[in-house]
Amino acid sequence: MPTELCLARLARRDWLTDGPLRELIASYVESLQTRRYADSTLGAYLRCLAHFSYWMRGEGLTAESIDLALIERFLRHHLPACTCPAPCRSEVKEMRAALHHLQALLPEGDDGVTTTTPLAAELKRFGDHLRHTCGLAPPTCTYRVRHVEAFLVGRFGSDAPEIRLLAARDIDAFLNGLSAHWKPASRKVVCTSLRSYLRFRAMLGDDTRILSATLPAIANWRRRHPPKVLSDVQLEHFLQAFDLTDPVGLRDYAIARCLLDLGLRGDEAAHLTLDCVDWRNGVVMLHRTKSQRVQHLPLPVQTGEALGRYLREGRAQTDSRALFVRHRAPFGVPLSVAAIRNAMNRAFVRCGMADRFCNTHVLRRSMATRLQKTGASIKEIADLLRHRDLNTARVYARVDLERLRAVALPWPGSES
Repeated sequence: MPTELCLARLARRDWLTDGPLRELIASYVESLQTRRYADSTLGAYLRCLAHFSYWMRGEGLTAESIDLALIERFLRHHLPACTCPAPCRSEVKEMRAALHHLQALLPEGDDGVTTTTPLAAELKRFGDHLRHTCGLAPPTCTYRVRHVEAFLVGRFGSDAPEIRLLAARDIDAFLNGLSAHWKPASRKVVCTSLRSYLRFRAMLGDDTRILSATLPAIANWRRRHPPKVLSDVQLEHFLQAFDLTDPVGLRDYAIARCLLDLGLRGDEAAHLTLDCVDWRNGVVMLHRTKSQRVQHLPLPVQTGEALGRYLREGRAQTDSRALFVRHRAPFGVPLSVAAIRNAMNRAFVRCGMADRFCNTHVLRRSMATRLQKTGASIKEIADLLRHRDLNTARVYARVDLERLRAVALPWPGSES
């Protein structure tokens, strides 16, 4: 549909044509149509933009002023107290989606991060250190920066952090504030983030030895129970929960096979591309791994069959090289980790196991448990799971309860 026809259907089209967004409308419409959004959705998003454009004109803003902070200001402060003339679109969730597409058309700064405050500049330097010096995976960098930000904001606000002003009581107060809602394992991760930041500051010349010693060793007996995994019967029911006559079902089944047969993490499955599968040699190459190394895995027959059927019969027509793509607008966009997680959760609901299992990691653990039951060594399991530390995989040495019962000595006084 031409842009002129899209605008002709808007009651407040003059808010767009005479506003600060007029130069972006044509590219906005083209972008959504390329990704095959429905005309009704496109019209709703244009109404959202019209409202945003009207507000910007009233504030004396131009398109160059648009950034994440401005969008959040509009959503959080203007919409709840909006007095703009009717009709105007004001539903927050819909408005956020429309402005997300608009933001994608704007030139981005370095990583899209604004450094307007001393604290933001400090966090950016810390994030760059994690990525480029430590070589950590992007998700790890993200949550470490987020934890450090929460700590520094609570102590310094938006001012530049001064390490010399930090004391042990500041760390204790921060961690005690997390204890009411965070599990020990999560608080342990926060301590790791803070310790990483203190090492970063020590590299810059600050004396952080006392602060590092202040960080507690949080007790977490996470291995007191065997890992939660699917039994053979549960696994069969789970795999039967996918509709293999539907393109989405074929895609989700292929994802499930990758998680179960290859032990992939959700992030690794989301970043698989068509070039990752070497069909001739039966190998899957992982380029996006937690260790930041390219790794090769054998392609099992059942996994290859599921992927082949999905590619022949289910995958949407798209120029994207991503293996798993969306089947709804925006079409052809690679699936996110959240989308893969939701697909597996819907399968657990369909097979009636949502009260016991969720997310993707249980499938990875189930794969390791099946290997252990077939006699694979801990070293072999660690290699297939791509664990750099052998201790991480040792939990699977004690999950086969039936074998343990077979070799256990009778309890004194019990019947033989």
